[in-house]
Amino acid sequence: MSLPDKHVAILAEDNYQELELHYPRLRLIEAGARVSVLGAGKHTYHSGKGYAVGVDDDISEVDPGDFDAVVIPGGMAPDRMRRHRHMVDFVRALSEAEKPVAWICHAGWMAVSADIIRGRRVTSFASIRDDMVNAGGDWVDEEVVVDGHLISSRVPDDLPAFCRAIIQALS
Repeated sequence: MSLPDKHVAILAEDNYQELELHYPRLRLIEAGARVSVLGAGKHTYHSGKGYAVGVDDDISEVDPGDFDAVVIPGGMAPDRMRRHRHMVDFVRALSEAEKPVAWICHAGWMAVSADIIRGRRVTSFASIRDDMVNAGGDWVDEEVVVDGHLISSRVPDDLPAFCRAIIQALS
């Protein structure tokens, strides 16, 4: 599948999970999409194991309308991401435009903070199930859940199905 006319944001913050950021980034680039890593105030972020990722743009300086989708990696980064109003607003704006919003693992916290899962079928890492349910989500334990424009997965082992769903949504 070729996605040369698609621009996808991937959010970054410290303590991101390595595979959950880089695997989708590389798969989307391989599919021809333009991928921009967006941060909130820093030029470089580090994974929980210390791997660095450079930021293409600061989220406060981009227009959500210029993007076709957003991917939110997990790890403990989403707990930091949701403290940045611009990141939460960006996720909410893409959801309101019914563009793909994809999260994996603990990144469900961003969907909760953006208040986009009420009445929707979702998944996440099992430990945040209660947060997802309390935010109104219909939580299920499946490798990938697609409910309209929302795409969610649980853990790194789900990345192949997660990336297929994202690419399908953008095709």
